[in-house]
Amino acid sequence: MATIVQFENVGLRYGTGPETLSDVSFSLGAGSFYFLTGASGAGKTSLLKLLYLAQRPTRGMIRLFGEDAVTLPRARLPGFRRRIGVVFQDFRLVPHLSAADNVALPLRVSGVPESDVEAPVREMLAWVGLSDRAHARPATLSGGEQQRIAIARAVIGRPEMLVADEPTGNVDPAMAERLLHLFDSLNRLGTTVVVATHDLQLINRIAGAHMMRIEQGRLSDPTGSLRFPPRDA
Repeated sequence: MATIVQFENVGLRYGTGPETLSDVSFSLGAGSFYFLTGASGAGKTSLLKLLYLAQRPTRGMIRLFGEDAVTLPRARLPGFRRRIGVVFQDFRLVPHLSAADNVALPLRVSGVPESDVEAPVREMLAWVGLSDRAHARPATLSGGEQQRIAIARAVIGRPEMLVADEPTGNVDPAMAERLLHLFDSLNRLGTTVVVATHDLQLINRIAGAHMMRIEQGRLSDPTGSLRFPPRDA
């Protein structure tokens, strides 16, 4: 079983303040689906930033896709990041681009020929129920619609790992369940999915998903071993 993520004694400190994350250790088998839970300010977003390489740890070891991510040369970061889909809490859509062009961004950045962009973008917009909003600018979309565009953009490149920070926070319960089903479908195609959420009711809706809880910057580990196999193992 391949290990896609490995953290060992990872600590993160911003500036000279106290550690935001302390002694975080876990590993994820490729193809796993799990939820990261915890109170606001517990460190969920900081942990996700380490996962998608927006932040380097203050100490400890992180391996992603079998390589040391802490010492990874800066020139290799863009290629590594393209293997990770990210759904940000604040969406980060490009305001002057249409919904369709926002979704298409990862393909264009990766050098996909323009003739091969339209079909997957159309499929993704249908996937999130926004085919009729393809030409809309982000400012004209509701919060829930922006969230769905952000999700379509994150998954269009079929990433090896998807990291989502509160992805259902701006949608109604019916759409939240639909989005979880989309993540579930992506996971069953082999993508490792990590979803940070404060909504514990969501967790029971994905059969076989794992859960990690972070409290005051430390992972709660009642089993004594945060080693997660694929969900169907």
